[in-house]
Amino acid sequence: MRAQHQELAEQKAELVELRLDWMRTRPDVGKLLRDRPTPVVITCRRQQDRGQWTGTEEQRLSILREAIAGGADYVDLEIDIAETVERYGDTQRIVSFHDFEETPPNLHQIYSDMTKCDPDVIKIVTMANSQEDNVRLMQLVQSATVPTVGFCMGEFGIPSRLLCGKYGSPFTYAGFSRSREMAPGQLTFAEVRNMYRFNNITDSTRMFAVAGDPIAQSMSPLLHNAAFRKVGFDGVYLPLRIPEGALETTLNDLKPLNFSGFSITVPHKQEAIQVADVPDADADEIGAANTLFKHGAEWRATNTDCDAIEQTVIDGLKKLPNRAPGIADKRVLVLGAGGVARAAVQAMLRHGARVTISNRSRERGQQLAEEMECMFLQWENRGTEEHDILINGTSVGMYPVVDETPFLDHWIRESTFVFDIVYNPENTMLLKQARDRGCVTASGVEMFVRQAARQFEIFTGQAAPREYMEETMRRAMTIGRL
Repeated sequence: MRAQHQELAEQKAELVELRLDWMRTRPDVGKLLRDRPTPVVITCRRQQDRGQWTGTEEQRLSILREAIAGGADYVDLEIDIAETVERYGDTQRIVSFHDFEETPPNLHQIYSDMTKCDPDVIKIVTMANSQEDNVRLMQLVQSATVPTVGFCMGEFGIPSRLLCGKYGSPFTYAGFSRSREMAPGQLTFAEVRNMYRFNNITDSTRMFAVAGDPIAQSMSPLLHNAAFRKVGFDGVYLPLRIPEGALETTLNDLKPLNFSGFSITVPHKQEAIQVADVPDADADEIGAANTLFKHGAEWRATNTDCDAIEQTVIDGLKKLPNRAPGIADKRVLVLGAGGVARAAVQAMLRHGARVTISNRSRERGQQLAEEMECMFLQWENRGTEEHDILINGTSVGMYPVVDETPFLDHWIRESTFVFDIVYNPENTMLLKQARDRGCVTASGVEMFVRQAARQFEIFTGQAAPREYMEETMRRAMTIGRL
């Protein structure tokens, strides 16, 4: 524990929590406090509070009192035992409340009760089951008269862990590493400090997010936050889990937090059109949007996927030997019928390609084909016809199920340009098969960076550092960020 404490100090941590309940033997509190490299919070959490303490309650309270007597900077006391542990010396008291099931409706009453327990800092941590829970807790933190650390747990709660400082929390909590996650949805210290730049988030910081479900594996936060840092833009970009069908309701719930823009991903791209006050021509024609941004009081929608797909295909076709450049009159097979597949179809049609759609759900595929006025091919027959361009707009082959392919290798012809929009992993099974066949290919990384760079420009009004974004993404994937 001392070695890890020293390591965190070297990473410029300003306050470190020592979780004594995780130690296998009774801790030597004096040794942990002696010559400590940073101020500390001493915590010894009971099993009923999802801690690891297996001793008696008398032993636990004895350890906490020993920490206070030893001059710990902070000691964490649960609300029900706070009044049984007396104040002593300069040690500050964190009075804490945790709810691992929900964000209770009586937050203000809980806070009021905690103010009566002689706190220096109040800590309220609850489980978020919707983005509305984050908003309620941020509003409580903002209105608190006692310094209050408040945020939500779980995947829904990640934004509150990063925004709580903006609303008044004196600090937030992060993990030492992925293997030492102390609570659901906890980020690592490196992520909180370096990727999200928690210490730089202020009242003037503009907020953006990627909205989808699932969202945990999205590389958009890494990419956009790196670009913000590179150009010196005062913004933070967060992962926002929103269940299917809940986009409009959630955006209404989030109004008090005043987000400036959203990247929209699965499964919300079509709903985003309905949410927008003003969709642009691209989004309207495609019937899906991947970007929502504030323009005055209005939410405007656009689709940066379309241009990104178009340019990726044009660049890829230039690499084909003995073939006419350009997309016009090319036979294109698009796999999928979701938002990104819609963008691919539109991008190809506006260049005069002959497009065929194939989708696992026949009804959705036929509906898109009729809407876009192109051909439909049943999923089981997708390998029976010859095409010049194959675009995978499905999630087949995406992490973590990386050993699947949407198109069998013996269906791939060596003259076909193969473009897989999946970016994680970059080298999908489909692309491996295509290269083995001698095909020219393009990966989802190229397209993903292009669409993100255009979003960056819409959000910030500045030119995107595209090469830096691509370098950041490839480096992260190489070192196993995902």
